Order: sequence, then C-alpha cells, then structure tokens
Amino acid sequence: MQHLVQDYINYLTIERNLSGNTLDAYRNDLGRYCQYLQEEGVKRPDQIDIKVIQKFINTLADIGLVASSLSRNFSSIRSFHKFLMGENIVQTNPAELLQSPRIPARLPKILDLNEIEAIMDTIDINTNKGIRDRAIIETLYSTGVRVSELTSLEMNSIFFQHNVIRVLGKGSKERIVPFGDRARKYLKNYISAVRSLLLRSTKSGDILFLNMRGTPLSRMGVWKIIQQYVKLAGIGKKVSPHVFRHSFATHLLEGGANLRAVQEMLGHSDISTTQIYTHLDREYLIEQHRTFHPRWQ
Repeated sequence: MQHLVQDYINYLTIERNLSGNTLDAYRNDLGRYCQYLQEEGVKRPDQIDIKVIQKFINTLADIGLVASSLSRNFSSIRSFHKFLMGENIVQTNPAELLQSPRIPARLPKILDLNEIEAIMDTIDINTNKGIRDRAIIETLYSTGVRVSELTSLEMNSIFFQHNVIRVLGKGSKERIVPFGDRARKYLKNYISAVRSLLLRSTKSGDILFLNMRGTPLSRMGVWKIIQQYVKLAGIGKKVSPHVFRHSFATHLLEGGANLRAVQEMLGHSDISTTQIYTHLDREYLIEQHRTFHPRWQ
C-alpha cells in the first residue's frame, strides 16, 4: 500500500503542484492510514470497504484528534481512493458514500478598529526596528495575506505605481492584492530607510522583510513581533498574524465590499493571475479596497 501512497504523492507533486506543507499533510495522514490497514491485515486496496474506513476514523477520534484533523484525514483518504479509481487500480471508491466528520462552526477572532489603531500606535517609528515592524503590520492588515505569503514576498512583488502586490499563495497560485496608501507610505519608508541597512549580500536575497540580522524574517519572527505590540497595547486577546487576515476580510465585508472581490483578495478561489484580470480586473479590486478598507488613507 505504501508504494501506492507514494504514487499518489508524486501525482500531487507533479500534476497538482501542491505546496510542501500540503504534501507533508497528505503523506502523514495516508502513512498512518496504511499502517492501520497493515495492522488490520488489509494488504490490497480492493479489500478496503466502508466499514474499514469508518473504523479507522473512529479510532482517530478515540485517540483525541480534533474535528478539523479528522476531517482532513477523511479528505485525504477519499481523494486517495479517487486517485486509485482514476488509475484503474480499483473499481470503486469506498469512501465516496461516507459523510465527512462534522466540524463545529467557530467564528474567527478579529480585532476591531480601535484595537488595530492601538497596536499601530504602540510602534515607535523613530527606530529602524519600529519602521520595519510598522510596515509589516500595515501590510498584513492592508492586504490580508497569510504570514507565509508575507515572509516570502520579494522586492519585485511590489508595484507601487498600482498599489498592488503579487502574492504566491497555496498551491503556487499567484494573485494580485491591492494595498492602501498608509501601507504604501510605511513600506516605502522601510525599503528606503531601513532595508538597505539590514541587507547582507549573501543572506538577504531579494526577500522584502528581513530580521535585524539581515536574513529573511521567519513566520515565528512575525508572530513574536505581533505579540510584542499586542501586549504593549494592552489587548487581552490571543492575536496571531492570521487574526489580521480575518480582520481584513471582516472589516471589508462589514463596510459593504463585494464578497467575490474579497475572496479574490484572500486567494480562496482557485484562480491564476490571468483569471484575475478576466473575472475581476485590477482596477475593480483596487476600487473595492479603496472604498471599503478602513485604513486606505
């Protein structure tokens, strides 16, 4: 069975071009599944039926896997069996008729506008670190990008003439995201006054946001920066970089922005850069951002 899982991982890598983190999740989920099948004496995929899969999912639940992880495992198994059908290795998908484990609906945490302002106000922009940190947090909130997308931004990802950045998202999908004039101001200040001082020719590369040692800023580095200013602002909530993404989307939608435009900016739709200009052109996205984002100016 393990060799079939490897064939599936190769398919996801080559045909689907999934990210390393997503591939690792599939590899871990299906590796555990195969181990369970081996322990149950199941040696061939055509021996797997609905009861076997249901028992495996129940076993995961019994050992304390949270609902979201159960759902992801089930999705991995179902897509794996769909692949086996497509390769004519089996004739049916035993997971097709099973219902995915229910995930309790949870409202995402967000910051209100006063809390956003309070965080921004705690940053000392008279220091090099403060200038960089303000640019980071303004960019997170102005664009709604994931922290992994933020840390992978390169200098050639920013187009100041259009107030947009090019983001490489999940599955290596590119999208264009607008940013407001406030973010533009602090980004320009950081690039001209600070980044040039942090540059290390052999370590920095073309990465936009650098740590104070001149190497690319990590996701954990961004998390620590945010914790510092959240604490200074006296905010009791647990605030991660992703909270700024939720806040970005919520504030735009509450302001009246078009849902489809917000989905485009977040990168939730399966689109490429070309499709962005086909379905919703850049000027429309910018206009939606300019009209409804509370910190455009």
